[in-house]
Amino acid sequence: MTEQQLSAPSRARSERSRSGIGHVDQQQSERFTVVGNHLAQHAELSLTAIGLATHIQSLPEGAPVGIKVLAAKFPEGEIRIAAALRELEAHGYLARARERMPSGRIVTRTTSYNVPLVGGVMEAEPVPTPEPVPERGDTAQELLASLRAHEPRLLLSVRDTHHLAPAVSAWLERGIAPDAVRRTLTAGLPAEPLRRPAAFLAHRLAELLPPLVPAAPEPSRPDPFQTCDGCERAYRAPRPGRCRDCAPLTAVA
Repeated sequence: MTEQQLSAPSRARSERSRSGIGHVDQQQSERFTVVGNHLAQHAELSLTAIGLATHIQSLPEGAPVGIKVLAAKFPEGEIRIAAALRELEAHGYLARARERMPSGRIVTRTTSYNVPLVGGVMEAEPVPTPEPVPERGDTAQELLASLRAHEPRLLLSVRDTHHLAPAVSAWLERGIAPDAVRRTLTAGLPAEPLRRPAAFLAHRLAELLPPLVPAAPEPSRPDPFQTCDGCERAYRAPRPGRCRDCAPLTAVA
């Protein structure tokens, strides 16, 4: 009889099936977050970015997600967390824009997307047009809409311009001329196609935001005139007392 031989490919397939991952899944009815495989198996995101996106998507509305807050929770540190946030922005899972509050304080508003932005628009159901942006919003939106005339790849939707307008307004409020903002956004673009121009602009607006110009110091005022308690001569001093000529005599006495 001919001895039966097992082929090597069959043996290899059997070993792979036994050494691969196994799953024990249980039904969860509370305290769970649905994460798409487009995120969990993303080929271009780092594991830090994937884990951070999962954590952010699990947070309740209004929870703080600043770099220092996240670094206080996890061991990666501020540098790695900041890099992971930039990854998520570049791939459409996160958007950050600076807004000026009624009190005048500038805050960063973060928006998390469980479905990434593609070309500035979510792949899910359509999103209603937001309300007009106050505080020079018209100028910011006009600037954003004009970018396509300088670089066709920076074609934005109406929703994109509303979403990015606060970040552009932050530049304008710091005294940056619209032409300078436009040059910053259109200069040195990567050679490859921009799949998500809105996410790219959000990242560039946040990373290149110039610092606030420090307020000019108030001019120093001279001390007020005082009347010397010794000779009744007028002299300048912060508080009443004796002039320089009378003060040594008082000390000697």
